[in-house]
Amino acid sequence: MSEQDKRHMKRALTLARKGIGKTSPNPAVGCVIVKAGRIVGEGWHKKAGLPHAEINALTMAGSEAQGADVYVTLEPCSHTGRTPPCAEALIAAGVRRVVAGMVDPNPKVAGKGFAVLRKAGIMVEHGLMAGECRAINRPFIKHITTGLPYVTYKCAMTLDGNIATVTGESQWISCMDSRRTTHRLRAANDAIMVGVDTIITDNPQLTVRHVKGRNPLRIIVDTRLRTPESVGVLSQQMAHDTIIATTESNPRVHMRYLQQGATVIVCDEYDGRVSMVDLLQKLGKRGIQSILLEGGSRLAGEMLQNGVIDEFVFFLAPKIIGSDGFAPFTLRGVTSMNQAIRLQFGQVTRSGQDIVIHAWPGEAPCSPA
Repeated sequence: MSEQDKRHMKRALTLARKGIGKTSPNPAVGCVIVKAGRIVGEGWHKKAGLPHAEINALTMAGSEAQGADVYVTLEPCSHTGRTPPCAEALIAAGVRRVVAGMVDPNPKVAGKGFAVLRKAGIMVEHGLMAGECRAINRPFIKHITTGLPYVTYKCAMTLDGNIATVTGESQWISCMDSRRTTHRLRAANDAIMVGVDTIITDNPQLTVRHVKGRNPLRIIVDTRLRTPESVGVLSQQMAHDTIIATTESNPRVHMRYLQQGATVIVCDEYDGRVSMVDLLQKLGKRGIQSILLEGGSRLAGEMLQNGVIDEFVFFLAPKIIGSDGFAPFTLRGVTSMNQAIRLQFGQVTRSGQDIVIHAWPGEAPCSPA
């Protein structure tokens, strides 16, 4: 494909990114319509239930869509969900050619959209900038193919690897720029997950405050239901978006949380604690595609050792608090470097005075597409 094709797909990707964190359970998609080298229509999927990217772009293009080339980050849908199929809309508009970044992994589509377009005589090409197109929809892809949420672990830590002082104080390790970035991460995920010790120690709000964006669901992992009823996430304004994951099955014990409006999920027990594998399966069945894991160290360590973290974001602050602090992960049974859990570095950037390190599981030389 030509450099012009790449340029238009880059624009479609820019548009698609505007929908990240707003379209779940749908993917974020961008679309650009070009005729005689000129963009005549563009759009992105803004929210689940609203028109898809192709429809918004076709609306802008109007009659100029006839004979035009369409650049879309994901295969146009061919089935009727909350909205009519986009493939049929493209056919009705009389477009000449469709260039898609990737095949839709949704079994309801998965090549069927391309087949419908080709049958109508429309030229179809796909795979242009496929890695970038997959990257913006990693949570959607994982959830639609495995039923499990995509988990991103985030922590702020000092230069000597601590997430809190010996007394448990952690506010604030990172700078204000990094806290804004964290809130953008929160807004981009369906849910935030923390352990009960974090709730008891910090009484966090777990909301989006420093940037514009939606507040995600809050998930507290609490094996023995130690969450105080007085904490902020169980207040009248917040409890209805709070989930408590536990192994305690006594309905009478649940009632004090249910009466406040929270949801209680009873999970299998593994090694005396909530089974993270079972919890993620239950959350996936509830349609939760993405989770931002914010700690604490025992919960993060358990999820790391279970291999259920898909991505890591470390905010490294130029501060030192010494060996009595708390490490990001509490791990069991690691007695030699051969047993170390290995990561691969991805992007490394600056955030104010902090360094932001993106990492991934495994030992590949670069982050997965």
